[in-house]
Amino acid sequence: MSDLLRFAAGFLAVAAGLIALALGAAAAATLVIAARVEARYPPAQSRVAVTGGHLAYLEDGPREGARATVVLLHGASANAYDPFAGVGRRLAAAGFRVVSFDRPGYGGSDRLAGAEAATPAFQARAIGEAIDRLGLGPVILMGHSWSGALALRMALDRPEQAAGLVLLAPVAMPFPPTALPWWAGLALKPPVTWLLTRTIAVPLGIVYLPGVAKGVFRPELPVDDYVERSRAPLILRPGPALANIQDLAGLPAALAEQAPRYRDLRVPTVIVSGEGDPVVVTEKQAEPLSRALPEAHLVTLPGAGHMITYTAPDAIVRETESLLARLAGRS
Repeated sequence: MSDLLRFAAGFLAVAAGLIALALGAAAAATLVIAARVEARYPPAQSRVAVTGGHLAYLEDGPREGARATVVLLHGASANAYDPFAGVGRRLAAAGFRVVSFDRPGYGGSDRLAGAEAATPAFQARAIGEAIDRLGLGPVILMGHSWSGALALRMALDRPEQAAGLVLLAPVAMPFPPTALPWWAGLALKPPVTWLLTRTIAVPLGIVYLPGVAKGVFRPELPVDDYVERSRAPLILRPGPALANIQDLAGLPAALAEQAPRYRDLRVPTVIVSGEGDPVVVTEKQAEPLSRALPEAHLVTLPGAGHMITYTAPDAIVRETESLLARLAGRS
């Protein structure tokens, strides 16, 4: 029996050593990947001070004489370049002043408050503060995917800042949390998540990123230069990877808390969604949201998927111009 116990102890020691060695190698690989990503895809450099740190942003279009100011809010796994390189440049060419923020923890922005920054409510306060600091005045908030919830929260909490809303393939309506297998539940425990994002998550991410970047365009063909234009690899760094997991994990509870307030929101809104979006299904999100918002107009694009910021930018510009006409009619 004693020989068996010694064998078991030796086996466990060897196994623990191999696991530690593998994690150490993955941690070293993560540092190398993150350094190379930042060298090749520099995040936005303009920064504005807010409580707890700084937010980074991009800007284009006229400052004087602009038709309106549009603030772009990116979705999960992304950064300010994502909507900016898609629809943002088109809006600027059409005479809008465009400001695209890295949400807290993404791109070049500080996380500001760790896991507490994961909610739309927190991020609404931070970006609202940035809008005030930059003197942007009432703006049109354009939120894609995860940031549909964020744009709505900003309008709910700071109605004086939101002249109008353009919600693109928005996640906004409550949905039940998905039942997770035991290993996924373990991975979402904060200490484990922190460890994974600094070891195996980033090397795995670099393997799967090309396929994921193509998949989010379905059923449409992907834009050939999407990864370069959007600087999507910026998510392959420990800080943004952790922020992304926290933001996604906390979203169901956040939506359940804020959705009952939608019926009281009195701001002109256009919702643009792809008929074939497999990521944020129109029938489950955009359609019920359009019924929940008193002043919403729903536009469903036939055959379009989730990345309408790249595949349908002209349609989004047209709908933004129509919203602007509605705003002019109210004044």
